[in-house]
Amino acid sequence: MSVTPESVQILINSSDFGERIKGINQLRSLDPKIAFEIIQPLVTDPNARVRYAAVSQLDPLGKQDLDKALELLLDRLRYDSEVDVKAVAADVIGGLKLTTAFEDLQQLYYQTSEWLIQLSIIACLGEFGDPRGFELLESALNSDNNLVKTAAISSLGELGDQKAIAVLMPFLEDEDWQIRYRLVQAFGRLGGEQTRAALEQLSQDSVEQVAQEAKTYLNH
Repeated sequence: MSVTPESVQILINSSDFGERIKGINQLRSLDPKIAFEIIQPLVTDPNARVRYAAVSQLDPLGKQDLDKALELLLDRLRYDSEVDVKAVAADVIGGLKLTTAFEDLQQLYYQTSEWLIQLSIIACLGEFGDPRGFELLESALNSDNNLVKTAAISSLGELGDQKAIAVLMPFLEDEDWQIRYRLVQAFGRLGGEQTRAALEQLSQDSVEQVAQEAKTYLNH
């Protein structure tokens, strides 16, 4: 049975939660312009699982109208009652590179105590590649959550600002090998003589994955 706007709408209008999620997933089979129109009311659906699925679909559907996508995503970022819906809204803002949301993301990062939201915001700033993110990323290096800290290291590498080298150097001896692994990748992106010396040190790391990754960058 072929997927049509009408068949998807029937699923989305169902009182059955599973059918509605199925309908949202089938939007991928439709013309993106039509799918974007259908998805918009679902972003504020009473059911949190439906909202999550709908917001997730805004990347790439939001490319049909970035201004409207930004409006929908900021609404969820500011007002949704569910942590994971807020987090996926930040993810999609990053995917669509909606850099005008920077101040909202920054404000939410400092207001929330939810690590999942903070993690999504930090990852988003890496995708932005916006120099305004440097100060927030530097602050995130002091997070009590290692996942947030690790994401901040990655995002500083993606940002490409040479100032990041100095703030990342203290992590050369970090006890968490995954942090050292991400540090290798960040230094590899940042480049320069100073990072080469750090990569040479990391190429002798006691954890094979870290050492091998450092050697790969050194051999490029």
